[in-house]
Amino acid sequence: MSIRLNETLHTMGEIKTEIINAAKQIGDLVDSLILRHAPAKPLEPTMYIDLEGVNLCREGTLSIFTLLIDTGTPTPSVYLIDVFSLGMQTFETTGAKGQTLKDVLQNENIPKVFFDVRNDADVLFAHFGVALQGVQDVQLMESASRATARSRKHLNSLARCVEQYSPDRRGLASWKLAKENGTKLFNPKSGGSFTVFEKRPIPSEIISYCVGDVQYLPQLWKRFEVAANMQRDLVNNETRERVLASQRPGYKPNGPSRTLAPWNEDQNRTLDRCHGPGPRAHFDDDEAWDFDDDKVWDFDYEEDFVFSTYDDWVDDSPTNCRDIIPEWDLDLYYSD
Repeated sequence: MSIRLNETLHTMGEIKTEIINAAKQIGDLVDSLILRHAPAKPLEPTMYIDLEGVNLCREGTLSIFTLLIDTGTPTPSVYLIDVFSLGMQTFETTGAKGQTLKDVLQNENIPKVFFDVRNDADVLFAHFGVALQGVQDVQLMESASRATARSRKHLNSLARCVEQYSPDRRGLASWKLAKENGTKLFNPKSGGSFTVFEKRPIPSEIISYCVGDVQYLPQLWKRFEVAANMQRDLVNNETRERVLASQRPGYKPNGPSRTLAPWNEDQNRTLDRCHGPGPRAHFDDDEAWDFDDDKVWDFDYEEDFVFSTYDDWVDDSPTNCRDIIPEWDLDLYYSD
């Protein structure tokens, strides 16, 4: 199957898309992943991942595992693995080499790129015993790329990053349209339901929506990958902490604190040094912050920033709709 999507930062044109809903397909996919990563650890990742489900976390379900394979060719491949139909076979089916998708995901020498890995790591560990390793989180990479502590205080959503860093306005418009069409199917306020992720065959709007969640990740990764060891080490350490935190009993998949970047004062000073001389705003400089303690930042895909009170707060920072508590105001939320 091949679907026509928008042009991306480097004119991806047609994206080859395949639905994986049989054990043999899983085995073949695992074999290709093992073969691709048989040599030394690649300089750049080739696996870009996003998950979808109903309340995607330990308290919900995983329905679709979206995997983009980017080997530098003009036409990348996207696989939508039907976890809803395959269940544990998704992660336990062995290929010719005796390896499974679980083995690949737990191999620290095979890099995997996510945008906000937290709830993805949570659902994989809680329901399938998959302890992710080798993760790179573009949301944290983008946050660390900002020049000052003040600018780094809040995290950006995927939609915000794509809007901000994509020079292709025509492609961006069609990307938004695909996202909006998919959102209408699961947004209860638009007459949709989150259970649409469990509908089979997968609706074409949901296929395009899922592909949209990964199609920009290779370009964003390249944009924010840095050579500075201090900055890269900070991001890698915080990414590992995100994964480990998602596996702990007290993990909270929702909440206002999820919009805040993880950097403490010392980490911010290190990031400041990585970005060189310039204006600084540290956590110990109270006058440097102009934020009202009773408010948080919301990011809207059509606005730069929107202030709202905690009563109206919408969690737009996590990657997908699964992080939304149903009674919150979904009209203000643009899912990634």
